Amino acid sequence: MAHPLKPWAATAAALLSTCAQAQPAPPTPAAPALSTAPAAEATLEEVRVQGSAEAEARYDAVTATSATKIEAPLRDIPQTVNVVPQTLMRDQAAQSMQDVLKAVPGIGMSHGDGQRDQVTIRGFSAIADQFVDGLRDDALYFRDLSNIEQVEVLKGPASVLYGRGSSGGLINRITKKPGANLSEVGLTLGSWKQRRGEFDIARAPADSVVSYRLTGALERADSYRDPQFLDRKALAGSVLFKFSADTNLLLQADYLKDSRITDFGVPAYQGRPVNVSPGTYYGAANARQADVSTSEVSSFSATFNHRFNDSLSLRNALRYYDYSLDRSNTLVGSVNEAAQTATLTRGHVERDEHGFFNQTELTQKLQLAGMQHQMLYGLELGRQKKALLNISQAVPGTIDLFKPVLPVVPLQLTAAPGANNDSVFNVASAYVQDLVSLAPQWKLLAGVRYDRFRQETDDLLPANNDLARTDVAWSPRVGVVYQPSATLSYYASYSKSFQPSGETFALAASNAQLAPEMTTSKEVGVKWDVLDGKATATAALFQVERTNIKSVDAVTNKVVPLGVQRTNGLELSLAGSLPYGLQIWSGYAYLLGEMTSSPAKDAGQPVEGKRPTLTPRHSANVWLTKALGNGFGIGGGVNYVGARFANPGNTVTLPGYTTVDAMGYYRMNGVDLQLKLNNILDRRYIVAGHGSSPNLNLPGAPRSVQLVARYRF
Repeated sequence: MAHPLKPWAATAAALLSTCAQAQPAPPTPAAPALSTAPAAEATLEEVRVQGSAEAEARYDAVTATSATKIEAPLRDIPQTVNVVPQTLMRDQAAQSMQDVLKAVPGIGMSHGDGQRDQVTIRGFSAIADQFVDGLRDDALYFRDLSNIEQVEVLKGPASVLYGRGSSGGLINRITKKPGANLSEVGLTLGSWKQRRGEFDIARAPADSVVSYRLTGALERADSYRDPQFLDRKALAGSVLFKFSADTNLLLQADYLKDSRITDFGVPAYQGRPVNVSPGTYYGAANARQADVSTSEVSSFSATFNHRFNDSLSLRNALRYYDYSLDRSNTLVGSVNEAAQTATLTRGHVERDEHGFFNQTELTQKLQLAGMQHQMLYGLELGRQKKALLNISQAVPGTIDLFKPVLPVVPLQLTAAPGANNDSVFNVASAYVQDLVSLAPQWKLLAGVRYDRFRQETDDLLPANNDLARTDVAWSPRVGVVYQPSATLSYYASYSKSFQPSGETFALAASNAQLAPEMTTSKEVGVKWDVLDGKATATAALFQVERTNIKSVDAVTNKVVPLGVQRTNGLELSLAGSLPYGLQIWSGYAYLLGEMTSSPAKDAGQPVEGKRPTLTPRHSANVWLTKALGNGFGIGGGVNYVGARFANPGNTVTLPGYTTVDAMGYYRMNGVDLQLKLNNILDRRYIVAGHGSSPNLNLPGAPRSVQLVARYRF
């Protein structure tokens, strides 16, 4: 039987090949490659309130800041950058970061212990690779979309600009900012008693130096997962002081509170997740009191931009955040397949942390040796304090694996803490980058960053095992771009990144003496504008290799710095406008990942030679919309995810699946009504796993409906 993706992949390859061989379209005005305009002023570009009532923003972005920290055309960047615009998020009625990221090729889904956003990128965990407006946001929580303009996913190591982490890539959320006189309110009603209200108030008086924006959301919902619930509120405000055409100051603040059941999903039996109803819960009978996670996050940021002249600009960005988590959970600890029973474990986690990051960056345009350069010089300082309390204990007795009768559990745990510590993370970094036009058809992007990362952990347990470690690292990147025409770019790049022993979490005796893990990426690709510049297609071949991975020696049970994980892959994408008034967003990823060296064992199996967890070999998606006239339109899409492994030993497989969604809308005179149908074929599937356990697998949602109403004024 032919693989279900082969016809799709063959069609895509034929289309891309045809476009590459086609004669280039007449050049169209392009965004300046070497602009030094302050970042805050760039938000003015979003005001496109002209043309017919049915005019829609395209799905293909022209520029992005994540890859270079300057406003540069994507065709000039020798690296894959997937930009998910707000237009696509709204057309797909995205409600979470998981909804957004499932449309990005090369992404694998984790349920994040039921209390945080977490994915894999190109086969590597991205638990700490979350950023907002280019500043680190590694707290462990579920983010809200009410204040997000677009999401940029930078593929491959990015330590050259962002420091530690980012083996497979990073996720950068671009927030909504002042700059327009356009406001709206919205209401979403959906299955399982979903109620969500949103507002976005933006004012930019023409005769004032001050403009502002205020966004917020309030959401209540039950769930297909019994007894799951959602209770969240979000509020964000920003004020832009434009002192002159060359100087501005942007102040931003936000607050988020999120409460829900800490849901770890369902266990496995004979190599597959148990075949039970998607709503079956394996936790406490009194889960709404005993298995709840509540997180609170607040932050403040100040961004100052000043342009000295046409060739020199300064930017300073400061972000302070405060985060707390109160998490209780009951989950499957082990499975007895012979008896068809499972044992449960109770856990309680408290996290309290706060910190700041400050970036000072100078951008300079200059002519040197007959070539045009855009230099970026940067300094970053950061300090985080993180406190952790972790308690775990077994729940007496067992439950039936297929018809669980859940126990009522006490709200308080009596076991001694397994972890109780305070950690301090200090970082000091300097970096430089040059985007240079070598010749009319050639561009070079090169940079290097130096990091000094200091970790200190104060152990509050009786053993009082205080630990400290300092790591220094150089992170280089170099890439070359060849552009034979105004619509076609070929590129090749090489980059490295590092992951310290703790990176985000407390140091432990098992890792405090280990050197950082290192990741190397090699990538070649092509980006081109097709259909007279109305759409953008990309193709990338890459290899990402992470060395010095920390593994557990099967004999001594000690953590040792051995192990290599490698992913070879191909990614394709096509986004923009097609003939007959269609808009398309599509992507395909082939990921051939392997743990090429490891002494570790999992579930009785050697990890060496196994595939990375939560990483499908094939995944693909396509989404199409069409305006029908008189304000009406329709859209729909297909999302395919191949089989993945739940645990490092590859003993449990999460079967592949295909879901189909559809929507219809009416948009006219400021009114936006949309009906969205999710999983219209009502397929059963596992949407996410844990990544290290075979028995924590989250079922996906069955068929559901959402009605979204918005009014702009």
